[in-house]
Amino acid sequence: QVRPVESGGGLVQAGDSLRLSCAASGRTFSSYAMGWFRQAPGKEREFVAAISWNGATTNYADSVKGRFTISRNNARNTVYLQMNSLKPEDTAVYYCAGGINPYSDRTDDFAPWGQGTQVTVSS
Repeated sequence: QVRPVESGGGLVQAGDSLRLSCAASGRTFSSYAMGWFRQAPGKEREFVAAISWNGATTNYADSVKGRFTISRNNARNTVYLQMNSLKPEDTAVYYCAGGINPYSDRTDDFAPWGQGTQVTVSS
């Protein structure tokens, strides 16, 4: 298992960019796919993006395609989420977690979760 710690969130204006980081402890980080999910107030946690263990495969929710980019650096045990052209509807707590299948968008397929990082986009 990998134990993730998310960072990089903040308060930005619509159209701005942010880069989130997820530093994961555990010697097997490079063996796992990694996923980013988000949860807005009063809503269920939803899939954002995932990446395979070697970075060769990426998967995105339709709502973020063309705006967000997931990447990873296995030497640093870190996965990133570059978020461009942010919209108010991107406001949420963003979480990362390890999984097996980078094509999965199910929260049940990723664990354990970090504490999350808040992203707030003002209009």
